[in-house]
Amino acid sequence: MNNLPLFENPKTVDSLYKPEAQIVLFEGDTNDFIETIPDEAVKLIITSPPYNLGKEYENKVSIENYLAEQEKTLKKLCRILHPEGSICWQVGNFVEKGEVFPLDIYYYPLFKNMGFHLRNRIIWHFGHGLHTSKRFSGRYETILWFTKSEDYTFNLDPVRVPSKYPGKRHYKGPNKGKPSGNPQGKNPSDVWADLAAEWESGFWDIPNVKSNHPEKTEHPCQFPVELVERCILALTNEDDWVFDPYAGVGSTLVAAIRQNRRAMGSEQDANYVQFAKDRIQAYFNGTLKLRPMGKPIHEPSGVEKVSQRPPEWEQAAF
Repeated sequence: MNNLPLFENPKTVDSLYKPEAQIVLFEGDTNDFIETIPDEAVKLIITSPPYNLGKEYENKVSIENYLAEQEKTLKKLCRILHPEGSICWQVGNFVEKGEVFPLDIYYYPLFKNMGFHLRNRIIWHFGHGLHTSKRFSGRYETILWFTKSEDYTFNLDPVRVPSKYPGKRHYKGPNKGKPSGNPQGKNPSDVWADLAAEWESGFWDIPNVKSNHPEKTEHPCQFPVELVERCILALTNEDDWVFDPYAGVGSTLVAAIRQNRRAMGSEQDANYVQFAKDRIQAYFNGTLKLRPMGKPIHEPSGVEKVSQRPPEWEQAAF
């Protein structure tokens, strides 16, 4: 999809929130930036927060201290979220001394105690990642979709996927003989796999951003744009504010701009902020490399050498 934005090509990206702004990217602590945003101004907050894994952009602390600090930020985010708004909180696992702490389970009571309603626990599966030697290799992360109220924005039609059996018909009742499905497609499942696979099997096929991904930058845990786009299309309307409190290299902002939403983010790493600004400008220039929504994942044909067993393995005794 090659959408044209609702607004003219911006010459600059605003660094502070203004009601009339269209794109805002703040450099600094997200808590400081959130204080500048009015009550109930944001329709969707979507992010992948620091996982407390000791990466170069975060300081590793105890999981108790980590969650206590995150709770403070969540309370601030609750204030700025629109009554019909949503939070999509994408997390993996905190691992310490080989033991896995599933962060979505730890986060759930924090959101629940603030009055949020969990609508889906979305499992995002991807096919590539680091291999482990003392446990099975991790190949999924979780998106917790919470709403602030019982009355929330949810647009299903823009994210429907083709039905597996579009010719299926009602076999009894007043609609006997008529098509039983929706002509626009079916409701996607809550398991999003590595997007084309869902077009055939019920999963959205969204690969994580690794070395051969067209969107890859130097950020070690980068959001794929198409993952964010599905949430934006379903949970916001055009011209709504979308906010990423841990914006990284700006994937959420790019996704929001592509779908005619107002984009806002905060990021404390100056290098990532510049990457985000460059990517936004590249989008408007038409030079930003993006993986299209729905593009099939490459599957080895068996002809490529990398998909064949090495001769050494055939000769070795295991």
